[in-house]
Amino acid sequence: MPPSRMNRIFGKKKEPAPAKAAPTLDQANERMDSRAKAYEQKIADCDKQLRALKEKIKTTRGSAKSNYERRAMDVLKRKRLYEQQLDQLMAQQFNIEQTAFGVESAAMTVATLGAMKGANQQLKEKMKELNIDDVDDVQDDLAELMEEMNEVNESLARSYAMPEDIDEADLEAELDLLEDEFEEVDAVPSYLQETDSLPAQPTSLPGESVDASPAAAVSS
Repeated sequence: MPPSRMNRIFGKKKEPAPAKAAPTLDQANERMDSRAKAYEQKIADCDKQLRALKEKIKTTRGSAKSNYERRAMDVLKRKRLYEQQLDQLMAQQFNIEQTAFGVESAAMTVATLGAMKGANQQLKEKMKELNIDDVDDVQDDLAELMEEMNEVNESLARSYAMPEDIDEADLEAELDLLEDEFEEVDAVPSYLQETDSLPAQPTSLPGESVDASPAAAVSS
């Protein structure tokens, strides 16, 4: 029997529906946020009902009071259930956030390791271009060049006019003589030095007689 006729008689086999993609950690976290807000709103509604029932319990007596108390107990039980579910949801959300943090850390570690591997390979390639013997030869050549340069500088700094048979004692004696001469040159001349033997300042005009008596000296 051809397949087309069999399909008409027995029906065509249904292909399985494609599996839905698993939600990401961010999507799961967003869903938990919305559920947590819903539970918090329900808890707030229970608190509002409990406050209203508490006021009615204070103002009623008898069977009405018992009825309000029973209703308050039911609301309180429902509130406790919502709080328990909220605590569980928050714990699950914490686990999701920890998992997301671990995934990010692992991705960063993989990226860092890849960068280090690439740098290691580049370093190996560069090291192939280097030869330790060449480095030593360059260092030795530089040391020899610096030594030769120092010899050249010393040779250029040598004075050709300086006699070689100079005695240091003669130089010291000449230096002492120069110091004595400098002291004589720096001395103040006698006519500029201060003295106490100068004549007294005149107090009368030329041609006037001067009274040399003691009384005149005192009055002056």
